[in-house]
Amino acid sequence: MNPPLILIAAIAENGVIGRDNSLPWHLTSDLKRFRALTMGKPMIMGRKNFQSIGRPLPGRETIVVTRDRDFTAEGVHIVYSIEDALACAAERASAMQAQEIILAGGAELYSAMIDDVDRMKITFVDLAPEGDTFFPAINWSQWGEESRVRPPKDAKDDATFSFVDYRRR
Repeated sequence: MNPPLILIAAIAENGVIGRDNSLPWHLTSDLKRFRALTMGKPMIMGRKNFQSIGRPLPGRETIVVTRDRDFTAEGVHIVYSIEDALACAAERASAMQAQEIILAGGAELYSAMIDDVDRMKITFVDLAPEGDTFFPAINWSQWGEESRVRPPKDAKDDATFSFVDYRRR
């Protein structure tokens, strides 16, 4: 049995998750949470999302899903289908003794893989920025809220936010 697939995303009030292949805000608190949630685990992400980060993140194994057969990047696993991404992630989770597999975006993968997701860890950002990438429409009735935390805004955070964890019903 494969470890659970955990979707991690930061979503603005208007559904924006990106602009010009980057985040339209800076939330140090959310970046720290992302690091803590993903450390020691395999992470599945799309090519554009990976390129926006620019490198493999230390302490994690990155699985990049792309249709571009010419795409290369050092230090990551490159796959060409969702099925291959899930198989590679399960294999890497076993090798790493990780209890979860992370789905780290972007929008196309969130949309394509939402039916495979077991839990979601969402940062709801109290902004409505301009953007060109949106979190996909999902059936929220399929999700039960497990926890909601509204931490104090750090001086390095562009906005207030809430961390909300969901489990598929």
